[in-house]
Amino acid sequence: MQVNLLSLFPSFFTSPLAESILKRAQLAESLVVRNINLRDFAHDAHSTTDDRPFGGGPGMVMMVGPIAEALESLNLAKGQPNKLIVLTSAKGTKFDQAVARNWAGLTELTIICGHYEGVDERVALNLVDAEIRIGDYVLTGGEPAALVILDAVVRLLPGVLGNELSNIDESHSIPGQLGFPQYTRPETFQDWPVPKVLMSGDHAKILAWRQANKS
Repeated sequence: MQVNLLSLFPSFFTSPLAESILKRAQLAESLVVRNINLRDFAHDAHSTTDDRPFGGGPGMVMMVGPIAEALESLNLAKGQPNKLIVLTSAKGTKFDQAVARNWAGLTELTIICGHYEGVDERVALNLVDAEIRIGDYVLTGGEPAALVILDAVVRLLPGVLGNELSNIDESHSIPGQLGFPQYTRPETFQDWPVPKVLMSGDHAKILAWRQANKS
């Protein structure tokens, strides 16, 4: 999968991309990331990518121009088959596990990280396929949201987790359903024992216990 991260703060992603599953996916060539600085598409000495909102109001708004030019440089446009351009936005559709599974089948995913008071509405109307939010709260920028989306999608790519069973029957595989409690060694810690059924070796009883104890 090709992932393009369009951001005013591309260094935000440097450390996460070099660690854990995201690093493994890149080494296995299951994931290729282009980390793009939107300021590179500004046209003044100060690399300006935002301006005051028409009609007045507090804060600044990200300009449509740099975003449009960044997408053009990648030969991307909304509506391309098996490719998706999304904008992180507080008014977007809520991201969930079903969306993650759907997006894991894409060949290319582009995430535009919103910032400041928002993004010129012409981006949402003309340049992206979807607006997305990760929750009902406000972040200082779209970078944390983009990282959450990236992690959730990439771990579903074939071979990334190593064990193909790892993402089966896990939390949110069924909407609203969480996983079952997990235990490991030692069998007893500070008088806190592992449930005896898990030590029984009776797989039918263990399965029944796990099903009964799903959140």
